[in-house]
Amino acid sequence: MSGRLRQILISLAPGILVAATGVGSGDLITAAFAGSRVGAGLAWAAVVGSVLKWFLNEGLARWQMATETTLLEGWHEQLSKWVRYVFFGYLLIWAFVTGGAMVNACGVAGLALFPIGDDPARAKIIWGVVHSIVGLVFVLLGGFRLFERVMGVCIGVMFVTVLVTAALIIIRRDAAADLASLQFPTDPSGRKWLLGVLGGVGGTVTLLSYGYWIREEGRRGADGVRASRIDLAAGYAMTGLFGVAMILIGSQLSLSGGGDSVALQLAEQLQNAVGTAGPVCRWVFLIGFWGAVFSSLLGVWQSTPYFFTDLILLGRRHTAQERRMIVYDRTTTYRVCLVLISIVPLILLWQPSATIQLAYTVLGAFFMPFLALTLLLLNNSRAIPREFRSGHLTNAALVITLCFFGYQGGLEIYETIVRASTGS
Repeated sequence: MSGRLRQILISLAPGILVAATGVGSGDLITAAFAGSRVGAGLAWAAVVGSVLKWFLNEGLARWQMATETTLLEGWHEQLSKWVRYVFFGYLLIWAFVTGGAMVNACGVAGLALFPIGDDPARAKIIWGVVHSIVGLVFVLLGGFRLFERVMGVCIGVMFVTVLVTAALIIIRRDAAADLASLQFPTDPSGRKWLLGVLGGVGGTVTLLSYGYWIREEGRRGADGVRASRIDLAAGYAMTGLFGVAMILIGSQLSLSGGGDSVALQLAEQLQNAVGTAGPVCRWVFLIGFWGAVFSSLLGVWQSTPYFFTDLILLGRRHTAQERRMIVYDRTTTYRVCLVLISIVPLILLWQPSATIQLAYTVLGAFFMPFLALTLLLLNNSRAIPREFRSGHLTNAALVITLCFFGYQGGLEIYETIVRASTGS
């Protein structure tokens, strides 16, 4: 690899990392089920979701470049201290459900590659536990640079295999027209999958990871903002294509059961699409599937303890300068949180994968209006220099995010309450 190409890849790494952390459970499994249940016409949601996530993460980076503080610090110092407590409570629930989604997805991938025994449910549990413990040891001992390199390999494998699969389906089945038949589901079940795709594509709470990863890269000031806009564009372009491909693939399937066999069903679809080369492509796809979900697990295991560590340090009244001197991933708080997120969610391995995946993406989608609102407040305030404040286009995108996710999320809560009260 030439020095120039290596430098380009290094500069794009944080954006690709944060986008890839959302890929896996958020994009791969949920998008496949969404395509199967709603159709390929829902592919627009993956594109729109990627664009909205770019605006959200660009705003987060701009705040950090302008103030040299994380967004969590901004919430605490510029808005109100109660925001930290509310987010801490939400983060506990989110980390539990998301951890469950990660280990379930890895269990499904392991089951597809190497079945153990005659009981698929037990095999999924075993593989989920193995992946969680391996991820724990890797993040605990590997450090950020090793994390970057391993994630890069997983991302490359998953991206190529999924796009090749979608291309083969379009060529063999002339499915391109299905993507153009836009669908906006109005029934409650369809709206859940719409919210799941929009919320899951490119991550939800994991967007906050980007601030810590660009800190690792030493980005600052206006140059840091420009670099972030470029690497986020690359990362979310990949994520949007990935989401569209998975919805298209899922639309050609009738996925059944609780989702534990989704990887095998998708692999069989590829095998049938390519004829004589099917067996080889089937294994390539299964390896790519594994790369997607395991990279997602690594990203969540590595980043979520950052959030808890930041929140706890804020409670200890350190100054911003003191916090910047602390190496978060070497603190006891970080390591304890890493162990907890690797172990506690394992109890969700006994639940159907599709149920956990949908719960994870819908729960994450509720974070979107909150993030959009706080970015509107912070990045239009006097807390940052004028040249770093949001423009009209950014503000419009944030308002759209706030309104759409706020409305859809509120509607989902209302319908859940109605169903519970009527017993339906």
